[in-house]
Amino acid sequence: MLHESPTQNFMRILIADDHAVVRRGLSEIMADEYGPLTVGEAQNAEDTLRLVREQDWDIVVLDISMPGKSGLEVLKELKQLRPKLPVLILTTHPEEQYALRVLKAGAAGYMTKEGAPEHLIEAVRKVTRGERYISPALINILAASIGVNVEQPPHESLSDREYQVLCLIASGKSVGQIAAELSLSAKTISTYRARILEKMGMKTNAELTHYAISNKLVG
Repeated sequence: MLHESPTQNFMRILIADDHAVVRRGLSEIMADEYGPLTVGEAQNAEDTLRLVREQDWDIVVLDISMPGKSGLEVLKELKQLRPKLPVLILTTHPEEQYALRVLKAGAAGYMTKEGAPEHLIEAVRKVTRGERYISPALINILAASIGVNVEQPPHESLSDREYQVLCLIASGKSVGQIAAELSLSAKTISTYRARILEKMGMKTNAELTHYAISNKLVG
């Protein structure tokens, strides 16, 4: 979906989120700050990638949790399609869960949906200038990670999808609930679970949950 003003000298922002109310709210926040905009709306990975192929954008605001491909997978494909296109991750997941991973994958910034509108404006302004947006919470996480991970923690060996499934398992969701949330089959989720257990050297969901909580991957 595309909303365009007749003027051509304004920001072009693509909002990728599966909730219409979030897309509308973000559009209004941006319009209040920047005036006329070209706003593209994508509710899943396919829409996001198609719109980026078809049109030029100044910024993509991307959620991590969407039907089908995760935001992490979309981010990597976006950086292959348009390496210089800034992507700001805006999600419900706290910084401890995904921030380092998405920054390594090429995101220009990471913030949670709990942040104030003025922080979103600041983040958009920074990343469209070619800078990175690092929140105070993320600064602490980055500082703590410097020189600490001489040996990679086990969860770093997981693929992006496996990591996402790990976090969902650790948050107490069943295979069926995870399958519904990710638009995948229960069999596929069970396969991911088996791979996660093997890579992590664990046998039960309880062990995975304890590990995730101990490493602040979930609240």
